[in-house]
Amino acid sequence: MSDEDIVKNIVSSYSQKDENKRKEGINSFSLLFSRYEEKLQRYIKRFVYDADDANDILQDVFIKTFQNLNSFDDKYKFNSWIYRITHNECINYLKKNKKEGISFVDLDAIMPILFAKETSDELTLSNENKELIEKALYKLDVKYREVIVLNFFDDLSYEEISDILHIPISTVGVRIKRAKDKLKLLLIENSNNI
Repeated sequence: MSDEDIVKNIVSSYSQKDENKRKEGINSFSLLFSRYEEKLQRYIKRFVYDADDANDILQDVFIKTFQNLNSFDDKYKFNSWIYRITHNECINYLKKNKKEGISFVDLDAIMPILFAKETSDELTLSNENKELIEKALYKLDVKYREVIVLNFFDDLSYEEISDILHIPISTVGVRIKRAKDKLKLLLIENSNNI
């Protein structure tokens, strides 16, 4: 059953007076929760270092999702919709706490993707390089960090990222290109300062 079908079931159970239908809606929401909990948790942890804060944000995401399911437009993907809610909660957290930190990332996963064509012969994944990459990621603006996370970590398409961030697909491509370029320059700068 698709996410969109599950949402339809949940929304239709809202209006039912039958207790069994309402329980069915709750079970359906539990299914959505199980599908998205781990993915969204990983996404949030890319922006929020503190595990307790990340858990609070995740809880808020699911509360807002449940409360607003009736406003979900089924001509769009549920995946993009829930990521948009998550993105907004992360940005609100960063603004509220004036933080721009990004938690530890699996650098082994991102390095080959980001630099495969440009510098595959030049960079090796030593501990020093991992540390340099992590420092460089911390220095990226949030708008660049978020497209890197969504595309390379969460493996979302440009179209999905466009839906989540409410920016044109072409802007997604431009931001990813700029993020890779900035990351490469930051890595070169950092390696020269050692």
